[in-house]
Amino acid sequence: MERTLSTDIPKPGAAIREAAAEHASARVFDVGINERLPLSQLVVLALQNVFGMTGMFVFPGILGRAFHLSDPQIAYLYGTTFMSCGIITILQSVLLLRLPVAQGPYAGSFGALLTVGHLQSGGLGTAFGSFFAASLIWCLLTVPIRGRSIAGMFARHLRLPIISGMIVMLIMVQISSVALPTWIGSPKSPGFPVVNLLSGAVAVAGIVFAMLWGGRRLRRVAILLGLALGTLAYTLFQPASFAAVAAAPLVVEPHIFPFGFGVRPDLVAVFLLVLIPAGMGSMALYQTVAEWGRETLSPGRMSEGLFGVALGSVVAAIWGGFSTIAYPDNIGILRATRVGSRYVTLAAGILLIVLGGCVKFDMLLVVVPIPVISAAATLLFGIVFMHGVHILAQVEWDDQRLIAAGLAFLVGLGGLFISPEVIHAMPLMLQLVLQQPVISGGLTLVVLHSLLCSKQQPSKTSAAAHARAQNQA
Repeated sequence: MERTLSTDIPKPGAAIREAAAEHASARVFDVGINERLPLSQLVVLALQNVFGMTGMFVFPGILGRAFHLSDPQIAYLYGTTFMSCGIITILQSVLLLRLPVAQGPYAGSFGALLTVGHLQSGGLGTAFGSFFAASLIWCLLTVPIRGRSIAGMFARHLRLPIISGMIVMLIMVQISSVALPTWIGSPKSPGFPVVNLLSGAVAVAGIVFAMLWGGRRLRRVAILLGLALGTLAYTLFQPASFAAVAAAPLVVEPHIFPFGFGVRPDLVAVFLLVLIPAGMGSMALYQTVAEWGRETLSPGRMSEGLFGVALGSVVAAIWGGFSTIAYPDNIGILRATRVGSRYVTLAAGILLIVLGGCVKFDMLLVVVPIPVISAAATLLFGIVFMHGVHILAQVEWDDQRLIAAGLAFLVGLGGLFISPEVIHAMPLMLQLVLQQPVISGGLTLVVLHSLLCSKQQPSKTSAAAHARAQNQA
């Protein structure tokens, strides 16, 4: 009798894991992945996805000013960034991945271009040339052959909750530098700090209100509503100027290697190391979206999605843009609006190409204050980060998994706090590894998990959750 009673006593945390497993298969989207929407709703939701791409409005301007480019050249950077992201978003929505995923500029490639471009023996021409060579190599590694690719082999690791959850969290840690810091701004920015904080807070409050109490219709435009309210609050104290819009050219014409061309083998290796985490991060987010939409993501389909990321890098390098990643802002928008239709991201991709081709409209979008956009990004990044925490709730924790996850997370996070003097004294390759949590933390996690946890049996809870998801797919 004693033995029977002891087996009925659940392990500590088992109830939490069971609840998490049940919730993992719960319906997330009100509008499914393959459902269509009226044109009017598609346009509104597409605009919302465009405004959700924080890096689109931040990276080209920062890169241009860092290299003292002229206003037309900076406008060109904006245009090519919009168009390259639009092309890959369309391919992912309807041809390759076939999920509601928006591909936006990757912070890692932005940081690498900024660093390499300032080397004495480098410059933007050598930076983009080496970036192009690395992109070609990465593209070859991701070409799907009979539904498989060399790089796609990472996908089997990302199906484990401990890996996918941690990768999602590390992505959010890596891109958090464009969230709160740019919301506050710098001492030289016009609204620093009170106006920036206040207008951003208005935007966040508007989004939260629409998400929680606005009903289904208002929820679908929550991001646009928040941005509009935040921009209005900002302009009450800092009137917007449209001089840049008037001075900008009408149409952008893409050029092949507009900043020159040069290749250095060591820099090719640096950029290849930067591109790998973009692929790993994208695969983790693809898996997340597929689970939300109750879609079965086969290895072949994952490989095609990864090939889309690599192809985007090649296009961006030729035109003078940034490699792309499945954008966490837009993943957050999916969760906030509960609209999972891939036709929304298709419309967003078309809109990105149109806007990228019209520089005046690009500059008009830039009128939206960066602190307001960054405040909305802070909220959306937080939502996606906590989804990573939610994924980890499905893990049956033991000493091995605690060691693997804990060490990997702090290795990834800790690199961001190394002093600039120490970082600059290191080789360039090591600098980029330590300053990108997805590389340092992600690789640490995969290695430790393979060494410590590979011989363990999967938890009953995780197996049950996976079986339920398969039955409901």
